[in-house]
Amino acid sequence: MATLPAAGAAAPIRRTPIWNQLYVQVLVAIAVGGAIGHFWPETGEALKPLGDAFIKLVKMIIAPVIFLTVTTGIAGMRDIGKVGGVAAKAFGYFIVVSSFALVVGLVVANVVQPGAGMNVDPATLDAGAVQDYAAKSHEMTITGFLMDIIPATVAGAFVSGNILQVLFFSIPFGLALAMIGERGEPALAVLNAVAEAFFRLVAIFMRAAPIGALGAFAFTVGRYGLESIVNLAALVGTFYATSLIFVLVVLGAIARLHGFSILRLIRYLKEELLLVLGTSSSEAALPSLLEKMERAGAPKTVVGLVVPTGYSFNLDGTNIYMTLAALFIAQAVGIDLPLGEQLLLLAVAMLSSKGAAGVTGAGFITLAATLSVVPSVPVAGMALILGVDRFMSECRALTNFVGNAVATLVVSRWEGQLDRQALEDALSGAPQPIAAPPVEADAD
Repeated sequence: MATLPAAGAAAPIRRTPIWNQLYVQVLVAIAVGGAIGHFWPETGEALKPLGDAFIKLVKMIIAPVIFLTVTTGIAGMRDIGKVGGVAAKAFGYFIVVSSFALVVGLVVANVVQPGAGMNVDPATLDAGAVQDYAAKSHEMTITGFLMDIIPATVAGAFVSGNILQVLFFSIPFGLALAMIGERGEPALAVLNAVAEAFFRLVAIFMRAAPIGALGAFAFTVGRYGLESIVNLAALVGTFYATSLIFVLVVLGAIARLHGFSILRLIRYLKEELLLVLGTSSSEAALPSLLEKMERAGAPKTVVGLVVPTGYSFNLDGTNIYMTLAALFIAQAVGIDLPLGEQLLLLAVAMLSSKGAAGVTGAGFITLAATLSVVPSVPVAGMALILGVDRFMSECRALTNFVGNAVATLVVSRWEGQLDRQALEDALSGAPQPIAAPPVEADAD
């Protein structure tokens, strides 16, 4: 006869030892990687493959995770017409908030003027140092960007790893699956089961995050050195401070208006944020963000649409960087941009920032694309910030990441589908109870 648990007894609480918590392991790895890069630079540079391998590992599963999340979310909706409403609200949010980020960068650059007094002669700048970035920026035309969204083949979308191409196929496929009704139920059941397996795979891969963060951070410090930011500390410091203010004040106000705390959200995403910090890539944490947003009460349909599209269209950190860096270059070479040209810069940055992927170096390429349209500011001036761009890429990625998490919860709230209890449980950090074992009845 099995022993029955006492009536009303609470299920035991799963408490993970602190040394087994992923964010602690990643934090320790970043510290160790920084020390290796600082004291043994050559060894730090040699560890670069560890970071590259981890990012490739995660990017390998991004396309199928997005496809499964979007397709199953849309196919499971009873009101298919809501898909267009979710997309419209998401893009409306992206345009307003990302535009405001550009304005913030512009205002801060004019007030702080981090490049004033450098008196750099443009003729002395090494244009060759940024030639590759400038060349890539010329490929970023509006027509080319839109045409690139359409994959050559269905398989090609998954092979290339282009998030927008995967979305372009996933959304209509999910709609088609929903339209065929009951006949599509077996396929939907299979896709849901595969999705669960992929998210379990994400959890397995995340255990390698400390190794990847150690290698990536050791390389960054070993190659560029902490001393490389001294001469341009004003720009780096201004950018970090501006991004922090934007997250805490602007995104914080948006979060508060929609019933949650930005600080609690940041704490909830601490593991992913440390991973982004260590690898300089917000893509490394994309699969985990999809899962955590669902756990925080956002419906799968909203998560599947807002998060992946936000990685290309909702880049708050990149937008702050673009206007701030552009005016820094102008100030450094002694160019006084009138208000009209600054507004032109703002308009061009709004267009060129769309489609920048959440990967290292994308912000630098979009900056080159912006400056190439505004002839008053020399593209060669980007050589001034090339040495510290790597240190600013972490901040860009972190700000972009938090911005997309906020956007997901906000759009979910607008849709009236945000599970407030699940959100409260997730942000409060309540431990998950262990499921109680089944109770066996007494044998007669």
